Amino acid sequence: MLTSRRTRRIGCEPLSESRAAPARSPFTTWVLTDGKAGDELPCLAVAEALGLPAETRRVQPRKSFAWLMPWGPIDPAEAPGRQGSPIAPPYPDLLFASGRRSVPYLRAVKRLSRGRTFTVFLKDPRTGSRTADAIWVPAHDRLRGDNVLVTLTPPHRVSAARLAAARAHPDPRLAAVATPRVAVLVGGDSHHHRFTPTDIACFARDLAELARSGAGLMISVSRRTPVALREALVGLAAEHGAFLWDGSGDNPYVGMLALAEAVVVTADSFNMAGEATASGVPILVFEPSGRHPKLSAFNAALAERGIVHVFRGRLEGQAYEPLDTTPALARFVTERLALHRHSLGLPMPAPRAEI
Repeated sequence: MLTSRRTRRIGCEPLSESRAAPARSPFTTWVLTDGKAGDELPCLAVAEALGLPAETRRVQPRKSFAWLMPWGPIDPAEAPGRQGSPIAPPYPDLLFASGRRSVPYLRAVKRLSRGRTFTVFLKDPRTGSRTADAIWVPAHDRLRGDNVLVTLTPPHRVSAARLAAARAHPDPRLAAVATPRVAVLVGGDSHHHRFTPTDIACFARDLAELARSGAGLMISVSRRTPVALREALVGLAAEHGAFLWDGSGDNPYVGMLALAEAVVVTADSFNMAGEATASGVPILVFEPSGRHPKLSAFNAALAERGIVHVFRGRLEGQAYEPLDTTPALARFVTERLALHRHSLGLPMPAPRAEI
């Protein structure tokens, strides 16, 4: 195993006692990304649903090579024979990857393992459906193929079991929040969206109006949240007695979704909105300046189902059947992996998660 900072072991907790894996499994799994949470966490979610421990490996190509990705080669400085390479052998049985910078590395592992490694790519690799053995894309992407699974929402780790556990044993910090509780999931600036001073003022005003109506706010910010927005939320929380996670203690994210009667989410993140759909409660979307056509299409599809509503400083909408793509994707991977292993005369990993 590599000892560089690009590699770390993630222990995936089984979803039930019957799914518990042995301390050491001969079946190996990698998650390969450039470290972006929006790419890495969905991969880990599927590995976890399969009951497999995954080793994260992070690529860090130099700019001159990153510019050519996903079509170009890997950075030679990260070649398998180099110190600290993210794709140093022995190669895994199963490889999950996501993000355009990981595409050349996935192709390299597929080639160097002589096809033994079963490869799974999440989101459109932009290099065609034959880039990986199995591919998942959201419905707003155009890629299609017999090895491509298309779903409305993304895979995530907010499982029904975790939500149920969080409701059964609520976080005391959240249990103290007034009802009806509203989870507020705040993203930040991106390539397509910017929180201008006007956006920040409008968002804070609408949240304050919601709090004055009697709702208890549970607020979580991200690494992308700009300082001005973060400061506005700190002031809002102090004025209205809202909970705002400051990064200390356990991450209350799943607990917030479990206890929420509605979720306010900023429109800059596909994953945040997708995770919120697992709650089964109305999602109220605030859109900052800018626009991303694919995100707009995603929110429009959810709006057609009565799941998403424009945030106007008040609660709207009704409960719905929670959405969770992860089990379906895990089944898809299992089926194709079984065919791949059978063609090579190799057994499936055991014990295997029931998915």
